[in-house]
Amino acid sequence: MDPLLLDPTRLSIVSLLAATDWAEFGWVRDAVSLSDSALSKQVTNLSGQGYVEVEKGYVGKRPRTWLNLTPAGRDALRSHVEALQRIVTQAQRTGEAHTASGGQPPPSKSRP
Repeated sequence: MDPLLLDPTRLSIVSLLAATDWAEFGWVRDAVSLSDSALSKQVTNLSGQGYVEVEKGYVGKRPRTWLNLTPAGRDALRSHVEALQRIVTQAQRTGEAHTASGGQPPPSKSRP
């Protein structure tokens, strides 16, 4: 598992960016329900690891920032999701094996 993607906020940002090409900062901010400063901090962390690239420019006279998930970010997300899926699959198999071997619920407590 990727330690950077263990944080639910960063995982949400990367997952959102994986579903699109370049996304405008404000759209990402609204989609993951963060303030500008909170998203900026997370993007700094993700871009520092090479997972997100940032482009700044203008639309008319208004400054804009766009975000894109890099190939390294896509690979990290894929690997992270695969690791999570392996955990879930193993837990399901373990639970099914326990049930098949006669696993019983705890005895009910009698009330006075």
